[in-house]
Amino acid sequence: MERKAILKVVQVCLLIGSFILPVQVSAQQSQSGRGGLYGDWQITMKFGERPMESILSFSRNQEGQYAGQWISFWGMNELKDVKFEENKLSFTQVVQFQDQEMTSKFTGTIEQGELSGLLVSDRGETEIKGKRAPRIPRGVGSWEMKIKAGEREYTGTLTITADKEGNLSGTWKSSSGESKVSDLKYEDRKLTFKRVIQRENNQTEMAFEGTIGNNSLEGVFKSDRGESAATGTLVGASLIGTWNLDIESERGARKQRLRVNADMSALYGSTLIKKINLDGDKVSFKYVMQFGDQEYETSFEGKIAESKLTGELKTSRGTSKVTGTRRTSGRPGSSQR
Repeated sequence: MERKAILKVVQVCLLIGSFILPVQVSAQQSQSGRGGLYGDWQITMKFGERPMESILSFSRNQEGQYAGQWISFWGMNELKDVKFEENKLSFTQVVQFQDQEMTSKFTGTIEQGELSGLLVSDRGETEIKGKRAPRIPRGVGSWEMKIKAGEREYTGTLTITADKEGNLSGTWKSSSGESKVSDLKYEDRKLTFKRVIQRENNQTEMAFEGTIGNNSLEGVFKSDRGESAATGTLVGASLIGTWNLDIESERGARKQRLRVNADMSALYGSTLIKKINLDGDKVSFKYVMQFGDQEYETSFEGKIAESKLTGELKTSRGTSKVTGTRRTSGRPGSSQR
C-alpha cells in the first residue's frame, strides 16, 4: 500500500516535470531591483486539484552567466539555458528518473516580485505561479553576550525574532531573569536597542549600539553610569547557512539542499523544518509529509565537523547516507537581509 502511494506521487511529479528538483542562492538585486531574477522563488503548480510546491533559485555562475536550480521535496537539479531579459524568463529542465528522461521548457515573466508562466513538455503544459521567498532579517537569532564593566564581566543571551512584516523584537535572558528589550532596530549592519535593569528599588536604562559581522556582534552599552563594552556570538553559527547534500541509498543517489536560518528554522528541499536541534556537534531534525491519507515521517541524525555535515536520513522505506558541504559563497546566515 505504501509503495503504491509513493509510486503514484512519483508519477504525478513526472507528469508535471518536477521530480528531482533543486538548490538556492542568497537574494541579490538585479536589472530591475526587486523585480529582478536573482534569489529564491516559492512556486506552486497544480496537478488536478492538488497543489505542489517547489523553489526556483537563480544566480550567476563563475562565467557570469545565469544559473538556476529547482528545489523540491524530491531533491534538486540544475536548470539549463536560463535566460532573463526585459522581465522575460525561460529555461529548460531535464528530469531523469531511473530509465525515464523528460525535457520540459519554461517560458514566463517576472514582474513586481511575482513569477508566472508555463512549463511545457510532450505530456502537456502546467501553469506555474510564484513569489519571492521571504528572507529573515539580519540580526535575527540568539546571541551569547559578554559585557565588560570595569574588572567585572557579565553574560546574557539576546534573542531577536521577526514577525511576518520583518519587524524585530527581542528578549534578554541572564542569571537574574528574562526581560524584553525595546526600540530594537537594524540598519546597514548597525543594531540598536534599549534594556532596563531592575535591582531592588533601582532601575537603570541602558542603550546598546553595535555592529553585526558574519556571526559576531560588537558594541557598547551606555547608561548614566558610563559605558560598557559588549561582544556577542551567534548561537549555531557552525550550522547556519546553506548546505549542498549528497544522499545515497539502495534506490540510488540524489542531491538535496538544506538551508539553516539564523533562528534555527530550516528548509530541507522545499519542506519547512520549524526547528533544527544542535547540541555541540550533533545535528538532528524531523518532519512529517502527508500524501492523501498517508503520513510519512523523515528524521535526520548526524554531526558537523570541519565544515562537513554527515549523518543518516531515516524513513519508513529505509536509511540513506548523507554527506553535506557548506556553500562557500556568502556568510553564515546569508539568507538574512
